[in-house]
Amino acid sequence: MAKIDQMMAGWLSHRQALIELVEVIDNEHLHFRPWEDAMSVSELVQHTADSTGMFIQTVQNGELTPPSKNQKIDSISELQDYLQAATEQTLADLKSLSEEKLEKNVEFFGSVMPGYALLESGKDHEIHHKGQLFTYARLTGAKDLPFFIAR
Repeated sequence: MAKIDQMMAGWLSHRQALIELVEVIDNEHLHFRPWEDAMSVSELVQHTADSTGMFIQTVQNGELTPPSKNQKIDSISELQDYLQAATEQTLADLKSLSEEKLEKNVEFFGSVMPGYALLESGKDHEIHHKGQLFTYARLTGAKDLPFFIAR
């Protein structure tokens, strides 16, 4: 199994858990934020989904490529659709990365690292925010939360 395939499999087990997590959040909590300046559920899910794409595009382009801005989403169903579309795009983008791009050094916020390492940082970033969303879900009363990775 190629290194990128291993990375994709590990990332996808976390992304699938995020998809499952969003399924247990009630529509009425779409705009829940645990404190005034926190991201809402919708904002945090979009940020998580879009940031992984940012890491991939940075590896692809060789320079920081900011993520897109959050969209106005009015329901958990819309958020689920957004997350699913982002997941499919992320998988396609990961598959398109060449070995050369993955090995090439990239500068990212003052650090220089190979593309593979930056993608691992992107996965860590997603795991961090998924953990926050688990807390959001508990604070809104969600029950039967999924395991932290898809099985």
